[in-house]
Amino acid sequence: MEVFLVTMLNGLVYGMLLFMLASGLTLIFSMMGVLNFAHASAYMLGAYFAYTVSLYAGFWVGLIVAPVICGLIGALIEQYGLRRVHRNGHIAELLFTFGLALVIEKLVQMSWGLIPVPYRIPAELDFALFKVYGTQFHAYRAFMLLVSALMFGSIWLALTRTRVGLVIQAALVHPEMVSALGHNVPRIFTMVFAAGTALAGLAGVIGGNYQTTEPSMAFSMGPIVFVVVVFGGLGSLLGCFIASLFMGLIQTFAVVLDYSLADLLKNFGVMVSSSTPFAELLTIPIPRIGALLPYALLVLILLFRPRGLMGTRDT
Repeated sequence: MEVFLVTMLNGLVYGMLLFMLASGLTLIFSMMGVLNFAHASAYMLGAYFAYTVSLYAGFWVGLIVAPVICGLIGALIEQYGLRRVHRNGHIAELLFTFGLALVIEKLVQMSWGLIPVPYRIPAELDFALFKVYGTQFHAYRAFMLLVSALMFGSIWLALTRTRVGLVIQAALVHPEMVSALGHNVPRIFTMVFAAGTALAGLAGVIGGNYQTTEPSMAFSMGPIVFVVVVFGGLGSLLGCFIASLFMGLIQTFAVVLDYSLADLLKNFGVMVSSSTPFAELLTIPIPRIGALLPYALLVLILLFRPRGLMGTRDT
């Protein structure tokens, strides 16, 4: 029971971190249709900016300043980069953002070095909040859960209960009509892209000291974020939220469950021997294939339900 509860809490924390990063990509990828491979780079920049600011002004100032800087960078990228290549189609956007991600990684290496930086958890939150049997649950993890929950509520309210959110949704579906009503559609797209990039930067501020702040952190988190967005469903913030928790729990439990498919079949009276077809595959422990499970689920969801769990469209 202790292992189950601790793993459940760790899975929730990791899943909410995925949501903080994937929520910005949901705005950009699912709504604007932009294949932004540089989104995880904003996550990395948020962590490095917060680390630098915290050296001089503390963590709490970095919590505000770093996402703002990432949002401004995102606005510049959309206005002077993506807007120019958008007319050439999604392939051009993909290549542009992929190249941008490589450039950002090299700039980070040149600025902060190749080794991880000592980005620490703030002292105010570096204590055990409660114990689960003999395992301590730190206050910073609860803080991550709180911030991600507030982020989910704020985005949902902003998109569904405010005039600005309604204009944004209308511009993403019927830009010509919104433009005819007097709204500046290119500016709306810039705002959406900047907001998505700022959310990724905020995720970097929160997750950079929880994990490790290093130049490869963008490419380690980027693929799983795309899995979350597609699995949850294009255009669905709630689907993104559910998929984030699901993927976080799967990857966390896969690390601690020392079982295989053969062990599962044994519970149903099916014995796996050396002569059984695919015997070697069935006896592989789950921790060895845990990192592959989200991508296997992505393949299955694309085969049987391309729109994702709660998506409203297939393209």
